Amino acid sequence: MTKKGLDRFSMFDLVIIAMMAALGIATKSVIVPLIHIVTSSLYIPGGVIAGGFYMLWIVMSVGITRKRGAATLTAFVQAIMVIAMGSIGTHGIMSLITYSLPGLAADIVFLFSKKKNYTIVHFFTAGAAANLAGTFLSNLVFFRLPLIPLLLSVSSGALSGGIGGLIAYKIVKGFDKFNIIKIDN
Repeated sequence: MTKKGLDRFSMFDLVIIAMMAALGIATKSVIVPLIHIVTSSLYIPGGVIAGGFYMLWIVMSVGITRKRGAATLTAFVQAIMVIAMGSIGTHGIMSLITYSLPGLAADIVFLFSKKKNYTIVHFFTAGAAANLAGTFLSNLVFFRLPLIPLLLSVSSGALSGGIGGLIAYKIVKGFDKFNIIKIDN
């Protein structure tokens, strides 16, 4: 009998997911204002470029737990955290959607693997898909940028997310190499 819902995750998995969600929120609150200094002159929201740095935690949750749905759960926990902490900014209750869908996008990418043997391509594409989804949703719901700045934002977001995915890959492989966390393939 297969486990469903949260039963698929061990206590270790849930701790990792909670840690990745918290690290993503903490990273975001530090990096976005710094990146915004550069991107505001280009009419690009700071989250587009900074997204790669905090989407990497969502991708890492899948890399460490090797569980389908880990990215979506991590992103959903982030949404609950920002709502509970009152740091939702202009997103309001829409944070549930704008935070959760990037996790879903990353999980969809990881579905395209045999026996959860995730490669660097999975990590890069998952990070790119997550940040692309977040960038597009934020534009759709809040910013409503004209076409050219929107295309620049989405392409920059995909590249930034992909780089975040590469960083996540290196960290996960480092954990495995030094036996910090044993990754079961």
